[in-house]
Amino acid sequence: MFMRKLLASAAAAALLTSVSVAAEAETRVTYKSAKSTSSYYQMAVQISEAVKRGTNGEMILTVEESQGSVQNVKEAAVRPGNYVFTTPPVLVKLAQAGKGKFEPKNAKFDEIRGLFPIPSLTMHFVVRADSGINSFADLAGKSFLTGKGSFGAREATKYFDMFGVKDSVKTVDVELNAAVSALKNKQIDGFATAGSYPAPNVMEAAAGTDVKLISMTEEQVKKSKRTKLVIPGGTYPGIDTDTTTTSLPVMAYTTTGMSDETAYTLTKAYWSEKERLGSDNKWWNGAKPEMLSLMYGKLHPGALKYYAEAGVAVPDALK
Repeated sequence: MFMRKLLASAAAAALLTSVSVAAEAETRVTYKSAKSTSSYYQMAVQISEAVKRGTNGEMILTVEESQGSVQNVKEAAVRPGNYVFTTPPVLVKLAQAGKGKFEPKNAKFDEIRGLFPIPSLTMHFVVRADSGINSFADLAGKSFLTGKGSFGAREATKYFDMFGVKDSVKTVDVELNAAVSALKNKQIDGFATAGSYPAPNVMEAAAGTDVKLISMTEEQVKKSKRTKLVIPGGTYPGIDTDTTTTSLPVMAYTTTGMSDETAYTLTKAYWSEKERLGSDNKWWNGAKPEMLSLMYGKLHPGALKYYAEAGVAVPDALK
């Protein structure tokens, strides 16, 4: 009896030890993303799955919902350890300069470090094929849904003003989730949306209605002061020609609170799984190593180590 109890105790102790060792071997990372209804939240879940797969379960990303990039950046000043967040690089620039929504400056923002690019926010100006709209000038007198309170709404309104049609477009300021049904029912002539391509709501619109995308001229792109992006023909049903538009780069960042080893492993796992990510979800094909040139700030030393090993050219400003 005594021997059986002793063996049982030893087995229990061994089990606890193995669980403890496994827990210690498993690296946990918090990934602050976007609203749960957005494509960027879907991307975060996909990255989480890819990193777990790419590290054989040794790294676990826990995805957290966010109300936006400003919140993500602000939390970088108070979140310890393995905190990863996504944001357009311009917000990191503002935070480190202590400007705009980041006044007064918090010195903790200087500890933000870059990891890798993810698909950019891409402007889509979607119109019904029978609307007679082929350019921004043709929007005069047309009804256009911009998506209340969204980045796409702000960009669309800005472009309408820049291109001289702001006062002639009948802007419909309601939530973006009403856009597809409104377009199909001919309640609107078009809508604006910002998201990585192929954007789910544009795919949905194109699946049930003949649609077109407004393409921007080189002069309009230059005037917008955004990054030029070309959506390849064939991305959406019925749209066979390339569409020139603008984008806002989005990057994954962390802080110096993350160890070099963790940053290296995370960055390596992301890129090693990127091809599979792209085959499963085409928007990942828009994220490329060359987009590091659009990053602001410094790369994390662990990420820099990976890029050096992979032979990826890194701008001197990031080193």
